[in-house]
Amino acid sequence: MPILLITGTGTEVGKTITTAAVAAVAVAAGRSVAVLKPAQTGVRPDERGDADEVARLAGAVTTRELARYPEPLAPGTAARRSGLPPVRPEQVAEAAAKLAVDHDLVLVEGAGGLLVRFDEAGGTLADAARLLDAPVLLVAAAGLGTLNTTELTARELQRRGLALTGVVIGSWPTEPDLASRCNLADLPVVAGAPLLGAVPAGAGAREPADFRAGAAGWLAPALGGEWDGEGFTAREAHRSGR
Repeated sequence: MPILLITGTGTEVGKTITTAAVAAVAVAAGRSVAVLKPAQTGVRPDERGDADEVARLAGAVTTRELARYPEPLAPGTAARRSGLPPVRPEQVAEAAAKLAVDHDLVLVEGAGGLLVRFDEAGGTLADAARLLDAPVLLVAAAGLGTLNTTELTARELQRRGLALTGVVIGSWPTEPDLASRCNLADLPVVAGAPLLGAVPAGAGAREPADFRAGAAGWLAPALGGEWDGEGFTAREAHRSGR
């Protein structure tokens, strides 16, 4: 799995922190890692972007952005309003392939969900995945409403012939409600792919050393970690008295 694309069921679901966790586990295993952010929006030139945050948390990773737009909008819209050139799927695929030559793992973090548009032609992260013939990791929310967006994304990946590696819950609450607890069992069913982790809420606020020490415990062995999905689901159900 030299190239892995990471998308979400929407915005603010924990893609960047999940990307950092995957990177941290890989770095700890001695792998060279690159993180590619095709389009960073809502950040000024002097501000830290998502790729910078991954590097801060994960450690020694190579980072690259293809474009940065000041307004917090979909990349295609942000590019149009700024007057700057848009990012196209072909550019994303080319950049990822070049990084893969010198790195064991390249993580490509999208913006928002799978079909968020990069350009006026409707190019998306899914198109980049097709060009690369690379698998996709889906980061989902924990609570009510996540089953619908997860299944829609999984179905679109399947329709396009793209491989869904699995689902990671990007922010697992300290006190999960009933919907969140039930979703531990339901998410892999609607996705047709395994649940591969649950990143605790607030993980991104930890000190980098603590983040790196904990990352393996949040991700399943398929992502290089040691998270036990069945055990986690059972413990959460028991804790909640269900």
